[in-house]
Amino acid sequence: MAGLVRGQPRQVLTGTQRLAVWGDPIDHSRSPQLHAAAYRVLGLEWQYGRRRVSEAEFAVAVASLDGTWRGLSITMPLKAEAHAAAAVRDGRAELSGAVNTLLLHPDGLRGFNTDIGGIVRSLAEQGVDTVEQARIVGAGATATSALVALGELGARQVEVVARRPAAVAPLQTLGERLGVRVVPVPFSAIRDEAVTVTIATLPGDAPVPDAAADVLAGAGGLLLDVVYGHWPTALASAWGRAGHPAVSGLGMLLHQALLQVRIFTSGDPDVPVDDESAVLAAMREAIMGD
Repeated sequence: MAGLVRGQPRQVLTGTQRLAVWGDPIDHSRSPQLHAAAYRVLGLEWQYGRRRVSEAEFAVAVASLDGTWRGLSITMPLKAEAHAAAAVRDGRAELSGAVNTLLLHPDGLRGFNTDIGGIVRSLAEQGVDTVEQARIVGAGATATSALVALGELGARQVEVVARRPAAVAPLQTLGERLGVRVVPVPFSAIRDEAVTVTIATLPGDAPVPDAAADVLAGAGGLLLDVVYGHWPTALASAWGRAGHPAVSGLGMLLHQALLQVRIFTSGDPDVPVDDESAVLAAMREAIMGD
């Protein structure tokens, strides 16, 4: 059921409460460092861990959570399951069909998508706060959040470069809802049309032909590659050869986590936490300081 998700009174922020990130695989996740840094600054004695949970295990695992649990960060491949489990969802989760944040509430699970806000805020840090034409590389689950983010930034046309153009069909349907024209382009027919920003949503080890990467990079624009564990990626290297800026997904990770902290403390991703600049600085140091 769709609904505007609001409200978790601040006076409940006492005692030890439990949170975790779930996914499969999960050992690579840096969410525990991010959240621990935030709650340390906020003076909250909250425990944040990680747990490997498969799609088949998800429903039973959620049902087993007791009153000591406050919420969950959700990563692949569980975002569709989390979306289905949520009693109410925010607008971004409704549009994308993906939930990466679950807030436990007496009236049922509340689902949010903070990946979209993470992309928007990460691009803003790079000076990109409006987009007319853009490009997405890859047509998987993250591409959906990327498309919604670009729509929020004003994009009217987005090319989606994919190995199987047929895989772009769901994004075209979403684009119609957003008022964004989505154009599928196979890797073999990439155009050199300039765009403001390219968002790469491929896995870090995904092979990209050098010729295709160079054509994409030659079109210029900022590259936001959602990967951060395999850096530089093939696309980031191509952007470097072309002399154009490229940033990893660490900024997206940072900002989506900050929005999660807002949700876990207030129930609302639009309500800043106390001393948010210090919280963000501590979280940034936790993942970028090394």
